[in-house]
This record gives sequence, structure tokens and C-alpha cells, in this order.
Amino acid sequence: MFSSLRSKFKTQEEERARQIRNRCNRFRILIIGRANAGKTTILQKVCNTTEKPVIYNSKGKKSNQRGLHDITNEMVFKSNPGFIFHDSRGFEAGGTNELNNVKAFITARSENKYLQDQVHAIWYCIPLDDSRPFTKAEINFFSECGTGSVPVIVVFTKFDALEMKAYQDLLDEDHPREEAKAQASNHALESIKGYVESLYKKPHPPKSHVYLRDMYKLDANCHELTKQTAAVINDDTLQLLFVSTQRNNLELCVEYSIKQVLLWM
Repeated sequence: MFSSLRSKFKTQEEERARQIRNRCNRFRILIIGRANAGKTTILQKVCNTTEKPVIYNSKGKKSNQRGLHDITNEMVFKSNPGFIFHDSRGFEAGGTNELNNVKAFITARSENKYLQDQVHAIWYCIPLDDSRPFTKAEINFFSECGTGSVPVIVVFTKFDALEMKAYQDLLDEDHPREEAKAQASNHALESIKGYVESLYKKPHPPKSHVYLRDMYKLDANCHELTKQTAAVINDDTLQLLFVSTQRNNLELCVEYSIKQVLLWM
């Protein structure tokens, strides 16, 4: 019975996914963060490629520029054209103009009547290799920039750098090496706990957050990021679109399918 139900669901879900892609064939993500936050690496890992993205201007024409300082430009990776990315480069300055540009972009996209032209999720990248994790840019964004129904996921990058600092701190406190190594991760998390909690107390808090580490490694992935993104998408149509666009996270696709089968039982 379960096998028959699963087969029936799979057929119906595939048809639903096809209909959704006909209506909205791209999942659009705005990625925000400082120049050293590792944004390009994240996008490459999500799209399973080491190549640079193809840049299109606001009119849909290929651009020779890399989209610096132009949030309206679209970045598409050939390995997974189901994603469109926008990059708010220069936002690390934390100035009023940069924040206003981001606000205007989010507002303009949200008012578009076509689902495929709207922003569906926002990834805000914050590197943890800095002595001060939150700058004026982050504080201003979560204090002033409402995103409506568009979920914001904070991506803490370079967590390995924070772990290394925690490890060294423990060694300086005369902890044995093996003990320091075992405790470094928890020690690192504890060191920024107050910062993270403060984000959720802002007027426009994120929906979730993840920690990424060792992204320079060939086998590194962003599965936790894609999993959390899928979890905070409230719209069933967009959630299915996001999951069906995943070509590099089979686990997420299977997990989504199992949940849907259970709902049918």
C-alpha cells in the first residue's frame, strides 16, 4: 500500500513541479554580505561548479561586467540555471545609499506581479574571521530593512576561523590539546551566542541561520543552508520550486518527498 501511494504521489508531485516550473522556472535569491564573506564560493557550491557565473543586465542581455555595484544584474551558473542570484556588492560599507538601494530592490521585486520576477529568499553572509562579527551594515539591515514574506537566512561563513581562535584560547588556558580540540566548536558557538541572539531581537530578524566551515575544501557543501532555506519558505509552490531546483542535495529532495508522502497517508 505504501509503495503504491508513494508511486502515485511521485507522479502527481512531478506533474505539479512541472506546472510550477512552467509558471516560474527560476528561483531567485538575493545574497548580501561583505566582499570577504565567501559569497561566490557559496553560490558555486550550491550550483556544484567551480566556474564563474554568467552575468545578465536588467534587460536580460549578457554583460561583460561582473555586476559590481549593480544589484539588478542577474548571475546564473550554467551548471544549474534554475537559480538566479543577485549580489548587493558594496553593502559592507553600511552607508545610507547602500541600504536604500537594497530596500528599493526588495520593494520593487516584491511588487512585481510575476512570481518568477520576485525575490524568493535572501542569504545574508557574515564572516566570522573578524574580531567584530557585526558591523554597522548588519545592524542597519536588520533594524531598518523589512523584507515582507521573503525569508532571510543568516549565513555565518568561515566558522573554521572562529573555531581555530577558540582552540587557541583554550590552549592559552592550559587545556590539553585533545580536550581543546574537542571543545573548540562549542567554545566558538558560545563566544558569539550574544551576537546571534541580538539579531533575533531586531525589528526585522532573520528566519534562521547556519554556520559554514572549510568552504575551500573540494568536498565542502551547503546542504545545511539549502535545508534551512527550504524549511523557512512558507509558500508551498515556492518550496517545491526550490527543492526541485536542487541538483546538488539529494538528501533534501528525498526528505521533502517523504514528508509529502506522510501527509498523504
